[in-house]
Amino acid sequence: MISQNLPLVNYGNGIIMIAVFAIVCLALVVTVVLFMNSGKKK
Repeated sequence: MISQNLPLVNYGNGIIMIAVFAIVCLALVVTVVLFMNSGKKK
């Protein structure tokens, strides 16, 4: 893989994966909150 040429790729991929995971979690939480709010309004 390309990671053999760039030693810092491992740390970079780790940070990127954590960032993507955090964004996905926040998106799911926001969608759940929106669904709960829309349900309460009805």
